[in-house]
Amino acid sequence: MTKEQQPTYFINSKQSVFSLNLKEVWDYRDLLLMLVKKDFITFYKQTVLGPLWFIVQPLMTTVIYMILFGSIAKLSTDGVPQVLFYLSGITVWNYFSESLTKTSSVFTANAGMFGKVYFPRLIMPLSIVASSLMKFAVQLGIFIIILLYYVIFTNTVQPNWWILFTPVLILLMAMFALGMGMIFSSLTTKYKDLTFLLTFGIQLFMYITPVVYPISALPEKFRFLVYLNPLSSIFECFRYAFLGSGSFHLMSIVWSSIVITVLLIIGTVIFNKVEKSFMDTV
Repeated sequence: MTKEQQPTYFINSKQSVFSLNLKEVWDYRDLLLMLVKKDFITFYKQTVLGPLWFIVQPLMTTVIYMILFGSIAKLSTDGVPQVLFYLSGITVWNYFSESLTKTSSVFTANAGMFGKVYFPRLIMPLSIVASSLMKFAVQLGIFIIILLYYVIFTNTVQPNWWILFTPVLILLMAMFALGMGMIFSSLTTKYKDLTFLLTFGIQLFMYITPVVYPISALPEKFRFLVYLNPLSSIFECFRYAFLGSGSFHLMSIVWSSIVITVLLIIGTVIFNKVEKSFMDTV
């Protein structure tokens, strides 16, 4: 075989489960972009409002939360206008929950494609996280527009320089959703009922995450339990940065970063191991 005839890639199942093959993922970046575009087009192609759902959904949810948790339950918002408090939590939570939910079904939802053509399987969960980021960007823009109104005309909120830390918070959320999603996606190839457990679990998980309440509203002796949740410090830091309120501590971000990194490594290892044989169990 001449040098020109040497194959570009060797496809086999003997690679280490710790091998990420990031160079190969980069070589398939065009496929990643195509999948992101496909996800956006197919989801909203036959809807009446189309991409406007990006805006309508968080605003409608915010109004419902203001009625249920603000007016009826009278939960504290740390002195922040309710619309900003709930919209900030909804914007961040929507990105995490959508990324996790879709990533958790990567193997079962794409078994047909995986069985016909080869590409780095890590491309699929990465495309989901990137696609959800587009929706998050639109909703974050709506939140910032409303925030600017309150900053300019009411002076009831005080954003600070921690806003510059926002990309890190988004990255941590993406890593957490990616890691947990790959773990559940790998497990559901064999245990299908975990899909129902995850759907129910995400709903419960929202209530141990400060989405509709600030950590300061909890009894002090129970706050450490909430901080064990890696998302708690992310939500509190986000609100502290944009709204100037929240029980934010730098060490809690460090804790979240460590936990999320470990979960991402575990998820990647399990994902790499399962992708070699999942077609036999799906």
